[in-house]
Amino acid sequence: MDISFHIAPTSGVPIYRQLMDQVRRMIASRRLSAGDALPSVRRLATELEVNPMTVSKAYSLLEAEGLLDRLRGKGMAVAEVTDARGSVRERLQLLRPVLENAADQSSQLELSKGQTLDFFEQILEERS
Repeated sequence: MDISFHIAPTSGVPIYRQLMDQVRRMIASRRLSAGDALPSVRRLATELEVNPMTVSKAYSLLEAEGLLDRLRGKGMAVAEVTDARGSVRERLQLLRPVLENAADQSSQLELSKGQTLDFFEQILEERS
């Protein structure tokens, strides 16, 4: 399975948090399942051109949350999850911070609710 990560160095969100959020979303959307291996720290750090400690921190925090398991000599894999992860409600909660930020920016730009929703729908159409 090919897992791709995207970081935005100028977003103001620490890179390790961006990685954590992406892994959470992939698990919630079932793009990643229990037992799926994640790229090694070294490989991902090289791909993203970030410090390996940044990737290691993200992986360690996700492990502490119970989302990842450390496999001796094999790196990290998605943990077996027994709760309702991946429900629509949980996936919407993962989307909430991004939409709150967009709503704040829309207000600052003095765009109406209708203009903002129309534009968001246009972007969704372009992505599908």
